[in-house]
Amino acid sequence: MSLSERPSRRFAILGLLALGGCGYTPIYGTGGTGNALRGAVAYTVPETVDGYNLGKRLQDRLGRTDGATNVLAVTISVTDAAGAIDRDNASTRISLPGTAVWTLTDMNGTVTASGEASAFSGYSNTGSTVATRTAREDARARLMVALADQIVTRLYAIAL
Repeated sequence: MSLSERPSRRFAILGLLALGGCGYTPIYGTGGTGNALRGAVAYTVPETVDGYNLGKRLQDRLGRTDGATNVLAVTISVTDAAGAIDRDNASTRISLPGTAVWTLTDMNGTVTASGEASAFSGYSNTGSTVATRTAREDARARLMVALADQIVTRLYAIAL
């Protein structure tokens, strides 16, 4: 062990002690909001491939909705935009900006929170037709994961 490693270990230990002293609670730890939201939020998404991918990520993060006390309604909007154009005026990179507008309501229908998540993804348009289509589908799936993660992060912040 070199002398240069000792200060970094000391700072790491002091940092952990400081987090414990300030009331830090891990989101998925005992009493964390991640566990409080798990299974408590049902969701409705569009019946599209994008909606399926967004819903799959929401289920990964929020759990199954057997005993849900809230409903999350999400609408999705994705557009294609040329990101790079070559000398022949052909698009070689496509950008996919997307938004997800969401509303959280309780079982009485009262809106408890709402918001909008936005992100973008992109893909190359220079390969074969099959490669371009696969890249597009993958980029849209990544975009849905990013939007779902933003929504869930906002729900955790509200639950605090």
